[in-house]
Amino acid sequence: MSSTFRLIVTGGGTGGHTYPALTAVRALQARLAAEGRALDVLWIGTPDGLEARVAPAEGIAFKTVATGKIRRSANPLKMISPANVKDMARVPLGVAQARKIVSDFRPDVVLATGGYVAVPAGLAARMCKRPLVLHEQTVRLGLANRKLAGSAARIAVSSESTLPLLPEAVRSAAVVTGNPVRPEMLAGHAEKAIAGLGLVGFDRRLPTLYVTGGAQGAQQINTVVRDALPWLLERANIIHQCGPTNVEALRTTAAGLPPHLTGRYYLTGFVGPELPDVLALADVVVSRSGAGTLAELTALGKPAIFVPLASSAGNEQAHNARHLEDTGAAVALTGDVTADRLQNALGPLLTDPARRVGMAEAARAHGRPDAADRLVDVILSAASGG
Repeated sequence: MSSTFRLIVTGGGTGGHTYPALTAVRALQARLAAEGRALDVLWIGTPDGLEARVAPAEGIAFKTVATGKIRRSANPLKMISPANVKDMARVPLGVAQARKIVSDFRPDVVLATGGYVAVPAGLAARMCKRPLVLHEQTVRLGLANRKLAGSAARIAVSSESTLPLLPEAVRSAAVVTGNPVRPEMLAGHAEKAIAGLGLVGFDRRLPTLYVTGGAQGAQQINTVVRDALPWLLERANIIHQCGPTNVEALRTTAAGLPPHLTGRYYLTGFVGPELPDVLALADVVVSRSGAGTLAELTALGKPAIFVPLASSAGNEQAHNARHLEDTGAAVALTGDVTADRLQNALGPLLTDPARRVGMAEAARAHGRPDAADRLVDVILSAASGG
């Protein structure tokens, strides 16, 4: 057995594909270091995806290949658009480029976490007879992983409910690992959030609600929270991460609040390194329902109201949210979301601690805080032909 393990990682475009891969790399590095072994890792990504910033910042060698993005449509004829045809023509070039990279690097395993760039690198792994491990973050296989499933030595999935959705021919290759969550997300301290954000006006007798629409904010969530703000602040403290471009408009709304409520409302464009502490403080979360968010909130056991992004690929966010709602682990607000609907969903959670505890326990039952270690087991097993 070589003292250096060689890994190619491919996937990205968004945080949902990028951060699970990065977390797995860190976990693999730690596992190998404990055995006195080193990790040599190369990331194949797109030049303009999040991974192009994340990988080099982590000291990971990074290469790009040509790739094609499929613009989806319910109408099959619209799929044959000039942009799609042009992009699909780039895929053979990307496969050729990826094949040379894989052939030169000779990885022990290729790990693909989804996104368009995973397809050429995954196909190259098969051509070069290198074990391919897929990781799927969502309940249903994404488009890239569906294309690669037949070539994979192992398919690591995040949920038991994914297994019956897999094509029968590849089910024997599937193993449930969960979706890797960055360890720092599980190590927050509520008091640090109070001190770090200066939340002196918070009423500690009330629950704290964390509202987030992701890094850019979400206009839909911002609007319904704005419309329900006085009602919410009578029942909770709020940390509202609204996106940098939305701060001024919401600040104007907040200026009109009754004085006894203003101290309970903390508005910010972006939550950075303090996010683990904010989540530790939060009793309830209102957010989108991307796979990474679900993994973090269930690992932490946080009651959540999900407002799925309607335009997510394959309506995946609504599917994710309903999956948790079916077991009492969250509430899914789909379709036309109004302030009244938000209040009806949040009211019982904010006013009844027992209801929060019940939903937290149901959420935790879905959480897999050890997902990164499970995925490392799969990677090492695939490398040894197990």
